[in-house]
Amino acid sequence: MTFQPVIPLTGNAGWSFLSRTRDAQEVAFRNSAINQRETDYFRENIGKVTSAEELVADRRLLAVALGAFGLDEDINNKFFIRKVLEEGTRDDKAFANRLSDKRYFAMAEAFRFDLSPPSTVLNSFADRTVEAYLSRQFEVAVGNTDENMRLALGLERELQGLLDRGLSETAQWFTILGTPPMRRVFEQAFNIPAQAAGIDVDRQFEMFRDASNRIFGTTSPTDFLDSEKRDGLIRRFLLQADLAGGTASFSPGAVALSLLGSQRPLF
Repeated sequence: MTFQPVIPLTGNAGWSFLSRTRDAQEVAFRNSAINQRETDYFRENIGKVTSAEELVADRRLLAVALGAFGLDEDINNKFFIRKVLEEGTRDDKAFANRLSDKRYFAMAEAFRFDLSPPSTVLNSFADRTVEAYLSRQFEVAVGNTDENMRLALGLERELQGLLDRGLSETAQWFTILGTPPMRRVFEQAFNIPAQAAGIDVDRQFEMFRDASNRIFGTTSPTDFLDSEKRDGLIRRFLLQADLAGGTASFSPGAVALSLLGSQRPLF
């Protein structure tokens, strides 16, 4: 049986409790029998996989692979995922480069099935992927109790990813716009209506950048890696979510395709 994180309160009070108890709760979650079984299987078998076709044919391997990038809901979308992975990221016209949801790009870039050999044969690949999977699965477990807590929990990792990729400030904002979990946190904290996703993407960029500058005094997303600024963003997000009286929701596939064709280059 999987350990279920305990969050007795919602909003900022719940966030304070989770922040205090996160380390102990996450250790218990990672040590659960089902997580140990699935990650052991991944470590033992992923090195034998050399193509996207082989990966999507093994549901247990695919579940860990997708979970490592927050794409759990795509477990049955085998044709879609195979296309994302087979085309890779090197060609500007590759499928992953044309999707607005940048989690697909991150997965394709990590597996590199468009190269020979792919990343799956590297000694460090399994451990890196398992670590990402366990971190995100803990967030999923938290989200089973409170989806807003899940989004808040993943923010630091998402922001660190922006910094690690060395993107320009403008490219960072466009990545946020195309990454549903991160977008939802900023969108709610800035009190930007969800319907804004339907307007011109350049105008969306201006709205998010200007709101950040007005509320937090910065136009740089990675400034929120500063613990004080990030905590302020999270607490504002949770407050606005409470005032709105709902929890965040999104469909990965729908968001990925929603801006297809209107996405400007990130580099």
